[in-house]
This record gives sequence, structure tokens and C-alpha cells, in this order.
Amino acid sequence: MRRALAATIAVLTTIAGLAWAGSPARGTFPAANGRIAFAADDGSGFQIYTIRPDGTRLRQVTHVAAGASQPDWGVDGRRIAFGRDHADGSSDVVVMNADGSRLRDLTRSGYDTQPAFTPDGHHLLFECDCSPQGIFRMRDNGTGRERITTHGFPQEADSDANISPDGRTVTFVRHKVEGELQALLAVDPDGSDVRRLVPYTREVAIKHDWAPDGRHIVITINADYPGGKSPNVATLRSDGSGLRLLTHFKGGRQGAFAGSYSPDGRWIVFRVENLDKDSFRLLKMHPDGSHRTLIAKLPWAPRGIDWGPRPTR
Repeated sequence: MRRALAATIAVLTTIAGLAWAGSPARGTFPAANGRIAFAADDGSGFQIYTIRPDGTRLRQVTHVAAGASQPDWGVDGRRIAFGRDHADGSSDVVVMNADGSRLRDLTRSGYDTQPAFTPDGHHLLFECDCSPQGIFRMRDNGTGRERITTHGFPQEADSDANISPDGRTVTFVRHKVEGELQALLAVDPDGSDVRRLVPYTREVAIKHDWAPDGRHIVITINADYPGGKSPNVATLRSDGSGLRLLTHFKGGRQGAFAGSYSPDGRWIVFRVENLDKDSFRLLKMHPDGSHRTLIAKLPWAPRGIDWGPRPTR
């Protein structure tokens, strides 16, 4: 499977004269299931945690001063990329071993966050809050930065870049009005043919993910409880059609938030929260919404949930 994927990636088109060989990012690609990573704030700032899919062996793997967010697993299950915050409000892209060792700051520009590994493990997509703001790509040593999107709304952002397993479509969340109007958009890897898959009125959450077979995308709608609506997990086809709710919370006091597909494609991991009880649960379900299974009850909200592959030897 991985050899076939590598062969497909190797023939992708170029951006600014550089080949996109092996460079799609942020989708969940076919592999055996490993640990689940997420960011959570225990009251002293956000850190990255990992947990087994059966709810055991919860571990805090970062201990950074100002906070860590939006973890993303490398394709070999051995590395995690994340955005590291600084006390002055800036942020940078960092890569570490899965156990939290060997942190390497890749950007140091003060404007970069939400990184995502590519299938070859040697490139990342990320959000740059620079001028103009947009989605970029770089090598996993921090070199070779290339722009993919340019955001068009003042004071807002393009975020949460993903790419289809075949490498032909980049998806991202475009913010028009923060917490109210957020859409899921798609673009070709060279930055052309920007199109909308989910409208702004759906208020799409920052975290979304491609299915390993490339046929569907999982998202969250009504992410910030707009107008008292509850957030819910939904899927849609890769062309934006066939949006289907998998959860059905109402009333604006409870909600469900999508994480990612499992690497084997059989599950979606997600969070359920109850604002009245201040309770949070990490669960999984089949992509049709059935067989909901509790992974763990947590004292804080797991955010940026990403299900990683079993480490390769």
C-alpha cells in the first residue's frame, strides 16, 4: 500500500518548478492504527498528550512554557509536528519524537502554526500568519518555503491544511468572520482553482480530515455554537456533495467535534462535550456514525485530535 502511494505521489505536478513528489499533507493515510494525539489545557497552558485507542496509557509528551497545539503524526508513527506558542504571542512549527524528545524548531519566524506532515515524511504544510496570510509548504528541515494560498479577508485566516491521499486536492478552512462564518475550501496543489466545498454559514471547525481512501472528508459544523446551535460531526464527499450528519446534538449546551479518521479507515475519533457539566469524552465511531465507543473521560477538552499510525520499524 505504501509503495503504491509513493509511486502515485512521485508523479505529481510541480509548484514553482519544484516537484510535489511525496508531498501531500494532513490527511490520514492507510496504515495500522497507533496512538491518538491531542492538545489539552490542564489550567497551566496547552500541552500535547497521547493515548492508546483503548483509553490506556495517557501521556503528556510536551512540557513547553507557553503552550503547544494542533499535533500531527508523521507517516511512520515516530514523529509529531505541532505549533509551539511563545509568551510574546508568536508561534513556530516544531517537530519532535513521539515520546516528546528531540524538539526541533523549524521556522523561528514567529508567525507559523498548524503543521502537517506529508506522506513521504519530509515536507509539511502549515499556516503562516504573515502578510499576506496563507497556507505554505516547506521541507521538514524548515527550508524551501512555498506559498499555496493567500487569504482574502482582512484580519482573518486560512488554516488547517489537509490534502487528499492522491495528492490532487488541498483542503483548508477559510475564516470570513471568526466564530461565525468559516467555510471549507479546496485548491489545487499549485494554488489554482480555489473552490468552496462547505459554505461559510456552516461555521466549519478548524480540525477536519480526509478518509484514507480519499472518498470522504470529516468536519465539524457550528463549531462555535453560533446562535445557540450545537456543534456536530459530519462527513461529505470529496467534491463537497452529500453532507451527512453523524451526530445530532441540539440546544447549544452539548456538542461533538471531529478529530480524524483512524489510519485503517474504520473509525473516526471525536470529542463530545457538555458545557453544563463541564465534562469531556473522547470517543470513536464508524464512518457511518454507528458503533460509538468511549475511549476515555477526560478532565479537559481534547483539541486537534489526530489518530496516528503504528510506528514502523
